[in-house]
Amino acid sequence: MENFPHRKLTEQIIGAAIEVHKTLGPGLLESGYEQCLCHKLGLRGLSLLQQVPIGVRYSIAPFSAVTARTSLSRGRCCSN
Repeated sequence: MENFPHRKLTEQIIGAAIEVHKTLGPGLLESGYEQCLCHKLGLRGLSLLQQVPIGVRYSIAPFSAVTARTSLSRGRCCSN
């Protein structure tokens, strides 16, 4: 579908997340799921950057230690 150019990549990421959650089940901390998901995505040939620092300005003070909560894949998908 032309109006959704990253459909295949999105399907790979969501499919991996579902597979990890089905295998591990509920109840783990986010960091546990993140490590397993990153491993799974790496097995699928996707390059990853974890916990990427992002700049945030709050009350005139800049902060650079804030990190995105999820990983980047091929520099195209980001969620924070």
